[in-house]
Amino acid sequence: MLIALTGFSSILFSGCSKEEITASVTFKEVNVNDVDGDVTGNGGSATEVYTWSNSQATADYNCDITGTKGGTFQMTIKDADGTTVLDVTLVGGQEPDSKSGVTATGVPGDWIVTIQLTTFNGDGSFSLTAGN
Repeated sequence: MLIALTGFSSILFSGCSKEEITASVTFKEVNVNDVDGDVTGNGGSATEVYTWSNSQATADYNCDITGTKGGTFQMTIKDADGTTVLDVTLVGGQEPDSKSGVTATGVPGDWIVTIQLTTFNGDGSFSLTAGN
């Protein structure tokens, strides 16, 4: 008995690489009185904490997100006594996409700056300068 194969079939499996979901926060001390940083993400979440020596009772702040497609950027600052002097949140894809001003008056010393990104998709920056 002779069996003839008249058709050929093949199945090709190809790996589908999925982009890793990330988010990052970078702090840069410009000088004794100034600190700034950058944020970026593609849907990930991240929290970074920075201890900043502020010799003044206030700080000027600025935060800005650009090219965002979603998620949130939150900046929280606590003074040397642990009292919250700033709590600002920007939401990707919504206005305003930047905020600036002066923190509430606090106790000079080591201030705790927390930047939290939640399912953040985009770029941004922030800066702090010791108040007057």
